Amino acid sequence: MSTQSPTGSAEATREVIDAYLNRLQERDLDGAVRLFSESVEWVAPGSPDVPWSGNRSGQSGVMAFFRELHEYLQPEEFTVTHIVVDGEQGVILGHLRDTVKANGKPLTTPFAAHLTVTGGQVTRYHLFEDTYALHRAVTEA
Repeated sequence: MSTQSPTGSAEATREVIDAYLNRLQERDLDGAVRLFSESVEWVAPGSPDVPWSGNRSGQSGVMAFFRELHEYLQPEEFTVTHIVVDGEQGVILGHLRDTVKANGKPLTTPFAAHLTVTGGQVTRYHLFEDTYALHRAVTEA
């Protein structure tokens, strides 16, 4: 078993994840984005028809993701069911329900987010969700 520094501990990772989720719940987007490193690697696979999908980097990229997401979707439900932490690695599991603003279509999907937390900031974020359902909700009239 390896010895980890306090900045790479499971406790530090969990604190950052909890702070991130709390800021999202409070709709404190600036506060949530400040939890990410300026060099964060953000991965949100998806269809080119889904404007907020794709790879981004830095706090400005994370902010752009959330601004585009909120421009297109009306949040209805965001439920976290599990948080798993192992050292610098954390996984958030849950499900969400949104409405596409342009066409009124519902979007329901389970999600998982895999985070790496280093030095008290998120340095990598990989989002997993039902990209097919997302594409259909955004593109179907």
